[in-house]
Amino acid sequence: MNDRYLELSQSGWGKSMLEMFGLPTPPRLARAEGGWQDRPFDGQAILVGAASSAEACEPLLRALDEAGAKLRVVTELPGLAPLKKAAGTLKLNLATNPQPAEGADRAFAVVFDATGIAGPDQLRELYDFVQPQVAAIPSNGRVLIIGRAPDEADSPAASAAAAALIGFAKSLGKEIGRKGTTVNVIHLENGADANAAGPIRFLLSKHSAYISGQVLRVGQATRGSTSRGWSQVLGGKSALVTGAARGIGASIAETLAREGAHVIGVDHPTQEGALAETMAKVAGSGIAVDITAKDAPDRIAKAVAGNGTSGGIDLVVHNAGVTRDKMLRNMPPHLWDMVLQVNLASILRMNERFMDGTLKQGARMVCISSIGGIGGNAGQTNYGATKAGIIGYVAALADQMAKQGGAVNAVAPGFIETQMTAQMPFGPREVGRRLASLGQGGLPIDIAEAVMFLGSSHAAGVNGQTLRVCGQNFFGA
Repeated sequence: MNDRYLELSQSGWGKSMLEMFGLPTPPRLARAEGGWQDRPFDGQAILVGAASSAEACEPLLRALDEAGAKLRVVTELPGLAPLKKAAGTLKLNLATNPQPAEGADRAFAVVFDATGIAGPDQLRELYDFVQPQVAAIPSNGRVLIIGRAPDEADSPAASAAAAALIGFAKSLGKEIGRKGTTVNVIHLENGADANAAGPIRFLLSKHSAYISGQVLRVGQATRGSTSRGWSQVLGGKSALVTGAARGIGASIAETLAREGAHVIGVDHPTQEGALAETMAKVAGSGIAVDITAKDAPDRIAKAVAGNGTSGGIDLVVHNAGVTRDKMLRNMPPHLWDMVLQVNLASILRMNERFMDGTLKQGARMVCISSIGGIGGNAGQTNYGATKAGIIGYVAALADQMAKQGGAVNAVAPGFIETQMTAQMPFGPREVGRRLASLGQGGLPIDIAEAVMFLGSSHAAGVNGQTLRVCGQNFFGA
């Protein structure tokens, strides 16, 4: 469904009218127009800063250089020393010309290595680097801060400083989101610096256009998460996607196929026609089955085996879900049971079966949760319970998946423009769209891009995490 308010804000007279009445003008987000590339930032400038005690400058500069970025630094700041040392080791050139206030040569991204910060006083170094640059960051720009995981800090003071990065990023995101600019944090576990490249590329790229104010924790890579390069990373791999006939599921299927995967789509028999159409677009295959049926896991596993999928499935995306909203006092048992079975219980049953030979060693899994499972919502006790359950399930399953060389993560969408949200009354729909730093609803492709990232070796060190894709929705933040 078209967002007419967003379209109005993009016209000259419409923007002037909205500004005259003091109304927000949401930005036009710049989304990726194709798949992942080897050098996505070719020729583009990125301004890099660091704390004086920064520990991750070398992997950071390497990741940005290999992605094609022109690296710039600010000469008078204390963090220049670790950056110059890392650049010398990597034999890289750092441009020391200042960030232009405007023009095509402006850096589109500002990145700060905050690892090694020992306490709150050192947060001044973050301020001194970022504060002068805020006004110059262009529309659809990026701010990325890299720190240590707070629970692995050497001292309570260092832990406090690492946690402070979260509040800084979330607050800055709400200041500059009106330009389509995102602000995110990567928390690196000790010894995981080599796994930062994929998350750095993702959060700086147009593939993450609707992700802001989020923290992505990066740890050790599992043995099945070896890199396959950057483009066509899913080539030769098989992916099972539930709820694949329409909407977000169809977009996930198309995006995984774009990156080389053979997609097997699953949906309810009543959606068989739409499922066939979607699978035809991606040269995939479909399985029409009610996932709540007791024999559904066996039927899916047998269909996968009969599909000629060599050795099993490399990626499972549990996307299927329903809503049946009513205030708890008015909710009949069958609506509670339906949502619990579709959104949560069926996932557990399928995974129990899939773990027995259907998943390849090193397989990855992505479950679709919701911000409704984080903040709750009146009239959605059933839905909120299932989506919160998914978050807990993913965290609990992470160790088991890691032992098999794989990983499991969740994506929590915010307000996404789908057939379901198009049926909402005008008032709640507009509130849902505007109640975010980016001032608009997301698109199915935004969820699909996050699923692709988490389902690939690009997210090798990400396991047991829930990534919100919500435009920094104020709800549940």
